[in-house]
Amino acid sequence: MKQVVFITGASSGIGKVMAQYLAQQSFTVYAAARRVERMQDLTHQGINILSMDVTDENSMVAGIQHIIDKEGRIDVLVNNAGFGSYGAVEDVPLEDARYQLEVNVMGAARLIQLVLPHMREQRSGKIINISSIGGKISMPLGAWYHASKFALEAISDALRNEVRPFGIDVVVIEPGGIQSEWSGIAVGNGLKNSSQGAYKQMATKFADAHSKFATRLSDPLIIAKLVWKAIIAPKPKTRYAAGFMAGPLLTLKKVLSDRMLDRILSSQLQ
Repeated sequence: MKQVVFITGASSGIGKVMAQYLAQQSFTVYAAARRVERMQDLTHQGINILSMDVTDENSMVAGIQHIIDKEGRIDVLVNNAGFGSYGAVEDVPLEDARYQLEVNVMGAARLIQLVLPHMREQRSGKIINISSIGGKISMPLGAWYHASKFALEAISDALRNEVRPFGIDVVVIEPGGIQSEWSGIAVGNGLKNSSQGAYKQMATKFADAHSKFATRLSDPLIIAKLVWKAIIAPKPKTRYAAGFMAGPLLTLKKVLSDRMLDRILSSQLQ
């Protein structure tokens, strides 16, 4: 029996490449996003597409029910939907901050709630949360994005121990720099929020740094393959990391003091 995999945020970047790769590995793949017009090509690859907004309750409930009605099960949930709301804490409107948490945290949490009854009944399943190295290290101008990923990491740790007795695994994927729309959106938000005030220089340096490293970002396929590795593993690791600077930065986080790490990170924006 083919495993049924449900992926959110699949209209571009990591999510879309992941859907394509897993379909090639003979999984039954459901790919969801708000912008379904950008996923029409996936249907020709045997991928089922769904319109879903992870901030809309009815949309999420209907999507999960559709998969259950069609397949009778969901074996893997990949919470990939997310974006970066950047800007200084002083500058980012709290309405924008709340939306960041609603998409990156609450949407993922609600989908977990919706799939768990089915996975518990099956006595099997995997929940794979796409976090970031930004779920371990917090950079200037990224407070709300990092808050969302720190929260997703904490939820994953708690959830892992709650659902283990039911044969369900919880895995965190921590990408480094990946080629996608994410960087452009994050930079755009950072400049929109902080390019005119007290943090103007920092916001400009932030945009320059992203432009400088754009050609060194990793192919999203590297993350798709990590997800595949976690799915097929009988006992997957609790965390996998890959992508530009993922290894070095996570190592620095382990070995350096907060002050030393602050100096290194801040030096890139001065």
